Amino acid sequence: MFPLLVLVIHVVVCIVLILIVLLQSGKGAQLGAAFGGASQTLFGSPGAAGFLTKITTAIAVMFMLTSLLLAFWSTPEKASLIPEGPVTEETVPASEEGLPPEVPE
Repeated sequence: MFPLLVLVIHVVVCIVLILIVLLQSGKGAQLGAAFGGASQTLFGSPGAAGFLTKITTAIAVMFMLTSLLLAFWSTPEKASLIPEGPVTEETVPASEEGLPPEVPE
């Protein structure tokens, strides 16, 4: 139940992160620059850009945390790259039928 809740939160965070990034304006894409002024204060205070940056950072951290949680829960319990115990090779004697014919010297 808890991984399903984290998955739903992850999807919502993804959508919100995409929307917040699309709402932000790039460096030189101010609407005021088209009317001769390069100031960002043409239609509002310059503090809004800082607020959107802080929100974007918080949402991005939530995205990373939910990604790590989902990756942790998706791995099997005993998944390991190092095998447990010693590795032994078993030798199986070859059968007589599979051998090539002997070449006389």
